[in-house]
Amino acid sequence: MRALVDSANGYEVALVASNKPEAPGLDWAQQRGIATWSLESSGHGKEEYDRLLSAAFDQHGVGTIALAGFMRILSPWFVEEWTGRILNIHPSLLPKYRGLDTHARAIEAGDTVSGCSVHIVTEELDAGEVLARAEVAIEPGDTPDSLEQRVLAAEHQLYPRVLSQFVNR
Repeated sequence: MRALVDSANGYEVALVASNKPEAPGLDWAQQRGIATWSLESSGHGKEEYDRLLSAAFDQHGVGTIALAGFMRILSPWFVEEWTGRILNIHPSLLPKYRGLDTHARAIEAGDTVSGCSVHIVTEELDAGEVLARAEVAIEPGDTPDSLEQRVLAAEHQLYPRVLSQFVNR
């Protein structure tokens, strides 16, 4: 999220939202004058929560949603409501290793390359159109943590560029 804010080119971050009210990114955004919204998702039905989130996006004039560290599966209603306007970054070279534990899975498979992918969110997890990828070599002796750090650096380069291209098309 910070990379998307710091590297904004041709877009303005209208709202930073989280289902974790204690998320450090909320304070960081507020300190920079960016509107924030947060609501703990537990205690709400999935679609109920997503309707509240969508209303916040509408209220702030959001046109494109860029997920960053949002580890919650969106409801079918939300994905339909925002069809073609939700992007996500995933720490693998999609379609390989959808879901969690991508770095461990790539290392265990003996892959020599991993990376990250920016994709359009659809109802199927990590299955939307891939807009761009960045490759990261898997080095001898890599652990999931060491690979994660290098992939994260690639994400911080790739995602802002792709988001800018997407909103300015």
